[in-house]
Amino acid sequence: MAGGGTGGHVIPAIAVARQLVSAGCRVRFIGTERGAEARLVPAAGFPLELIRVGGLKNLGFATKLSSVWQLLVATLGQVRGFGRDRPVAVFSMGGYVAGPPVLAALLRGIPLVVMEPNAIPGATNKWVGKWVRRALVSFEGTAKYFPAGKTEITGLPVRDEFFQVVERAAEGILNILITGGSQGSRTLNEAARDSWPLFVKAGLPVRITHQTGTAMYEPIRAGFLQTGLAGEVCEFISDMPTAFARADLIICRAGAGAVAELAAAGKAAVLIPFPFAADDHQLKNAQAFDAAGAAMLCLDKEWTAQRFFDTVTAFLGNPERLAEMGRKARALAKPGAARRAASILLEEAGLRADYSLTDATPDRNNR
Repeated sequence: MAGGGTGGHVIPAIAVARQLVSAGCRVRFIGTERGAEARLVPAAGFPLELIRVGGLKNLGFATKLSSVWQLLVATLGQVRGFGRDRPVAVFSMGGYVAGPPVLAALLRGIPLVVMEPNAIPGATNKWVGKWVRRALVSFEGTAKYFPAGKTEITGLPVRDEFFQVVERAAEGILNILITGGSQGSRTLNEAARDSWPLFVKAGLPVRITHQTGTAMYEPIRAGFLQTGLAGEVCEFISDMPTAFARADLIICRAGAGAVAELAAAGKAAVLIPFPFAADDHQLKNAQAFDAAGAAMLCLDKEWTAQRFFDTVTAFLGNPERLAEMGRKARALAKPGAARRAASILLEEAGLRADYSLTDATPDRNNR
């Protein structure tokens, strides 16, 4: 299992790995000690092989040269390791961490299956696209980056709890969830904070739940308490499916994990793409949802306190639009993505006849 750096790369791979374990396979992750995989993979009970590798984009010459050297050394190490351990397949979520094991798989002739959750593939998946056995995507338009007949729209693995969220009945108060991810978003945080006087003056029937991340939590929480507005400010929301279930409108970034969760839960959203995301993939994700009528797209530079207030005001007078956006979002959901990805891996490894998958995702360690 290759791919790391962020939870968006690691968490879906863990979901696929658990399905493979349920079929009797042994699974090993490859990643770095500084990425999210260093914490998440061992916690999930899987072995993690550490490599040293860095990114190549937007770097100075000296740093890029060092990263190229690390890539070569790590790839040679993976080629040797694959010759010794003889894996039957490699699964990649992309990202620079996936480079060495993906290249080693191609050099060793090992079946390579990639999952590309964004509308536009990241650099690693784009580079190796023509040689993959299968490419698992979330958007129909992504298929053009891979060989004809090699793609399948599986979606991104999402926790079952998001699929269990039911449509909310219209109430007298609009429940708004703001989240810029676990680290928070300065743009979303500042727009929300600066909008409070507008909401106080207008007396609109809204309740705001705001996940700020650590950096801005204390001042935003203290300021919000002074407004008297209904709601709460949280540093981190551990039970995000429940937060989704309580919300009528979600305001968030447009990473692959975020939009997959919105689709699974069937929630109306305003998507503000992070403008510095690699290959501007968040903008492409948001555009796909906006085109489907499943979300409203707003650029980061345009998301101000006034824009936030005006958007909420418009939705307050149009609950039918919220409901319709939620239904269109759910139409984009792809349940069973982890199980399907595992099944494809088994097929490409030539093991499907000997291994079988169960419907249940086991909560047990890799053996």
